[in-house]
Amino acid sequence: MLQRRRTLLQAGLASAAVVGTGIPKFVGAQSGQKVARMVPHGDLRVLDPIWTTANMTAYHGAMIYDTLFGIDANFNPQPQMVGRWEVSNDRKTYTFELRPGLKWHDGTPVTARDCVASIRRWQAKDGGGQHLFQRVADLPVVDDKTFRIVLKEPYGLLIDLLAKTATPVCFIMKAEIAATDPNTQIKQHIGSGPFRFIEADYRPGSRVVYERNRDYVPRSEPASGIAGGKRALLDRVIWDIMPDAQTAANALLAGEIDMFEQPPIELLPMFNQPNIKIEVFNKLGNVGYVRLNHLHAPFNNVLARRAAQLAINQEDIQRAAIGNAQYYRTCGSHFTCGSSMGVEDGDEALMMRTPMPERQARARELLKQSGYDGKPITLLHATDIHIMNQTILVVAQNLRQVGFNVQLASSDWGGVVARRSNQHPPDQGGWNVFFTWGGGNATSSPILLTGHAANGRKAWFGWPENAQHEQLRNDWAAAPTVEARREVTRRMNRNMHEYVHDVKTGQWIQPTAYRSDRIRNVLPVPEVVPWWNVERVG
Repeated sequence: MLQRRRTLLQAGLASAAVVGTGIPKFVGAQSGQKVARMVPHGDLRVLDPIWTTANMTAYHGAMIYDTLFGIDANFNPQPQMVGRWEVSNDRKTYTFELRPGLKWHDGTPVTARDCVASIRRWQAKDGGGQHLFQRVADLPVVDDKTFRIVLKEPYGLLIDLLAKTATPVCFIMKAEIAATDPNTQIKQHIGSGPFRFIEADYRPGSRVVYERNRDYVPRSEPASGIAGGKRALLDRVIWDIMPDAQTAANALLAGEIDMFEQPPIELLPMFNQPNIKIEVFNKLGNVGYVRLNHLHAPFNNVLARRAAQLAINQEDIQRAAIGNAQYYRTCGSHFTCGSSMGVEDGDEALMMRTPMPERQARARELLKQSGYDGKPITLLHATDIHIMNQTILVVAQNLRQVGFNVQLASSDWGGVVARRSNQHPPDQGGWNVFFTWGGGNATSSPILLTGHAANGRKAWFGWPENAQHEQLRNDWAAAPTVEARREVTRRMNRNMHEYVHDVKTGQWIQPTAYRSDRIRNVLPVPEVVPWWNVERVG
């Protein structure tokens, strides 16, 4: 049946591709300009990459902002906006000097004051930044190009946090913009990065446009990850928002777009032709999370959270959302399987080996013990992104099977992003459950991933609170070796399973499809889509 459906789908798409999708050419592009077009996985509704952790907003941030440090292709942090830096002998004072040539898109120079204001705003929203700032004594500006971070105690993850691609990324903004309350979205979008955001051409739900920043001075090193020389070789980059995968596939086959960022796995056979390349840029893949709202009933009760944990079936989810077992795996760890921290020897792994009928029976018992009264629980349901749509439908069914009264709140992903930050009860605009995912590299770290914090209302959406978990994160950061960290991770896994930090839904790798006869030199970067270094060849 599945093969028959794929065959029919492929035939229909191939036929549609002959005539294309009728995407209009971009009026603002001048003749002879080097323009590339991408269909991203979702819509860009939020433009503030600190206010939200949505990947689409991080993609936007990477286009127009720059970072003090960046990870290279080997996940090692390298200086980016920083020219020179040094650490004191006691490892408690870091001094940073900005490299020459940094200018904002309005022509004014980037200063140390901008950097300090940006770091302060970022740390208020980022779990790793919060962890760092528990140890920060001062953040003084020395002169226009120099600032310091003074610590109360040595902290070996400082540079890693400034370099990470896990959202929210520490993007540097103008000081007056970075002065915006971190819980309020910024209203100006002026960066210093290799591309400029063309706000006049921004159409939510339709199109996002960037143009080359001709004043950008790249580093001299080769581009690697989000580090090195970010050379903008394209005059314009256009994101065409297409919630329908079939329409996006048609557009790629017809040559109307150059990249389809996240095609559904079942569509990949359609692109089996010489001028389309299928490539996995994020080798550790993605990790899915079901976030439960710890603030409100029923999931403010650990027994109800344990019932949900038992009910949610990774294999069911991956089979529905990804389909092809070559591209997914189940994982009995809260930290990315296949990474150095991906230990699977705890209670979560044991639970996953238990037959589902037994898990469901136990879930029903726990739900009854929790005192759940049958009141509907609200699941945020993003309908415009294939993986999210399929996953939340399976989660809803899994929860119904053990006795939860499930109510779907359906919208596009932008609606989910806006609502998930609401801490009010579900009947006042809040929620009980939503699904998202993060990159495998970020999820492997208890510190670098914001979602791994458990500091209550300061934590990421779902707002878990657990003092033991926060102490274990401290222990992990202070551990001297990889093996010592793995041992802390084992304890952390057991504790996260016990209080149900969130519920993981498995891992998958996501190929990208692009026209190799139109663009080349796409950099493999986890968690963002870089357009620097990309050349137009057709």
